[in-house]
Amino acid sequence: MKSINLIIEKIGNTVSWLNVALIILICLDVLFRYFFSFSKNWILELEWHMFALVFLLGSAYALQADKHVRVDVFYQNFSEKTKTIVNLFGTLVFLIPWCYLVITTSYKFANNSWYIKEGSNQPGGLPARYIIKGMIVVGFILLAMQGVSLIIKYSNQLIRKEWK
Repeated sequence: MKSINLIIEKIGNTVSWLNVALIILICLDVLFRYFFSFSKNWILELEWHMFALVFLLGSAYALQADKHVRVDVFYQNFSEKTKTIVNLFGTLVFLIPWCYLVITTSYKFANNSWYIKEGSNQPGGLPARYIIKGMIVVGFILLAMQGVSLIIKYSNQLIRKEWK
């Protein structure tokens, strides 16, 4: 569990710097487009590739840090024990099966893209679209790994009667 958490944390911290690069890229793109009437397809594609990487590779870290989106209508009023049970149930019933579904379906999608070395269909676009499609699989594997880590954590909390 600790090794999974360490891997996710390292990847999350590294990927968080993509936000800085993405902000700089977008600002430069806007400046060049509006002041110099200059824009290229590869710049726009690089922006959405970086944005996708932040979410695909950063989701597991957000889950680990408990910074993911949660509807707290009832959850906020639950006891710590009930929250742990809800978290365990949600991870087992929703997160892990969803990760499995996305990994198995996107693997074929990404594999086909890698096989043909798919590039952009736009003139002047990025030549290696297959890389970002492969990151879908990687991102969901990381998310599933974090889910396994959380299952272990919540199970241990219930067994030891430890509530955060």
